[in-house]
Amino acid sequence: MGRLEGHVAVVTGASWGIGAAVAEAYAREGASVVVNNLPEDRMDSLAESVVERINQTGGKAIKVPADVSVPEEVERMVAIAAKTFGDVSILVANAAYSERVAWNEISIEQWDRTMGVNLRGTFLCARAVYPGMLRIGHGSIITLTSVTVDLGMAGFLDYVSSKSGIIGLTRALAREVGGDAIRVNSVMPGAIRTEQEVELNFDERELASLSAERQSIPRRGYADDLAGTFIYLASDDSAFVTGQVITVDGGWIHH
Repeated sequence: MGRLEGHVAVVTGASWGIGAAVAEAYAREGASVVVNNLPEDRMDSLAESVVERINQTGGKAIKVPADVSVPEEVERMVAIAAKTFGDVSILVANAAYSERVAWNEISIEQWDRTMGVNLRGTFLCARAVYPGMLRIGHGSIITLTSVTVDLGMAGFLDYVSSKSGIIGLTRALAREVGGDAIRVNSVMPGAIRTEQEVELNFDERELASLSAERQSIPRRGYADDLAGTFIYLASDDSAFVTGQVITVDGGWIHH
């Protein structure tokens, strides 16, 4: 039996990158997984591929498209999860939006979209799974922040602001729901090579060089490098861990 046998997990933004890696890792550990994606053709197709890989290897997964910034879509997603597999015991609030823009060129629309997906979306998803976690008497909510919060990275003011807010949300929510046997923690990935990074036109050679210079482990990180941390935070191995930010960055930032 896997460490997550009998659990139901919702992983948002799981079409690709970190979300897809976590969804597949959870399925290998025995969880039934809801693979969420933004409702658009490309992300639908990518999410369907994640579900197919899980089901073809003996796991259990369904795809549920939903924009996590829209309350009604989030509620529908969680309702489908409960109807299909049972109440959600694990939430990974991974869905994120970012654009690389100089701070004084960020439009109000972009600012609102970034905050809507990253911060509001995390709140909405946590709120939606809470009643089910109360019913089953336990739960693990895992949020995603970013190493850019510690770096104060230029070119992503709205994104960094939203990811800073997620740390505050994580700590405050851990206080709110600890008495309900629900744990809330955050993962802070470092320079992880994902499809989204490629689309943002980062220079891979420059990033590889920076990783070698600044990280204690001198190589690029990949989505699979984070899977073990997410399994730990979702399982009973971390039963007394809450309100924490766990950095997975190859030793770039030291606390």
